[in-house]
Amino acid sequence: MDATHLHLILTHFPIVGTIIGIGILAYGQFDKNDDIKKVALVTFILMAILTIPVFLTGEEAEETVEHIAGVSEQLIENHEELAEKAIWLMGLLGILSISNFFAIIKKLSFAKTLSLIILVVSLGTFGLFAKVGSTGGEIRHSEIRTSNVNNENGIFNGGEKEDRDDD
Repeated sequence: MDATHLHLILTHFPIVGTIIGIGILAYGQFDKNDDIKKVALVTFILMAILTIPVFLTGEEAEETVEHIAGVSEQLIENHEELAEKAIWLMGLLGILSISNFFAIIKKLSFAKTLSLIILVVSLGTFGLFAKVGSTGGEIRHSEIRTSNVNNENGIFNGGEKEDRDDD
């Protein structure tokens, strides 16, 4: 298994794991159950850790696909730029989750407020990772492309290649 394959396998975890963590945290907030909240926080921490190899294998994945016919350098660039922002937001979510985990254990007064902040940050993180995943999928799946992308082979418009009349 090479880094490209690892990237493709692991890339789904931050998206799916974050949405699962959101559901668990929301339930913990509703039920006012600190143990359930801690499960959500551990989920976010694990997703933050898992995001590191996803990000680190992205460069090799790029090198693997960038010369394949029909692959747009612009789509790769869009995906890479969003991924750089997403890893920082996931890192923030991980750090906040570690802080909140210990705040809950120590029964610190700001733990409930921090849990609410984490819920908001996790929603933003999920949204950004969903977009990262979508732009990553667009690189090789022309059927899901939503925008015009210039390519050596023509213009892709929502997955359909259009003929260009440049005169």
